[in-house]
Amino acid sequence: MAARTLGSCIFCKIIKGDIPSLKLIETEFSYSFLDIGPLSKGHALVIPKDHVAKMHELSDDYLADVLPIAKKIALALGVENYNILQNNGRIAHQEVDHVHFHVIPKPRASHDVGLVIGWPTQKVNMDELKKLHQELLTKL
Repeated sequence: MAARTLGSCIFCKIIKGDIPSLKLIETEFSYSFLDIGPLSKGHALVIPKDHVAKMHELSDDYLADVLPIAKKIALALGVENYNILQNNGRIAHQEVDHVHFHVIPKPRASHDVGLVIGWPTQKVNMDELKKLHQELLTKL
């Protein structure tokens, strides 16, 4: 399976070595490196070597390679708390149109360092939720 690349993509350039990076782990399917604009010490990125914009466009071979790498990085960082973040699309806060996963350490007892997010939950209508559940089951 040949990986797609895009000449103007910053992550494709990093994978090819056209832009230097602080590489951590490289496999046949993935490339990981330290983020140069980190949210916290040790913030890393794991990127598939296949250029696609969104996770659902990525083949399972590439996708299956990512989480074991993220796990290794999290273990190497030695932090108890961390986020694995992956965004799809501009309104979901994706800045680079190449699938990528962030490993963001959360330093002990530090609520304002690392990824800082809110979780604006919504009230749910259980009948609507059950209807959605059934709809999704037919598609899965």
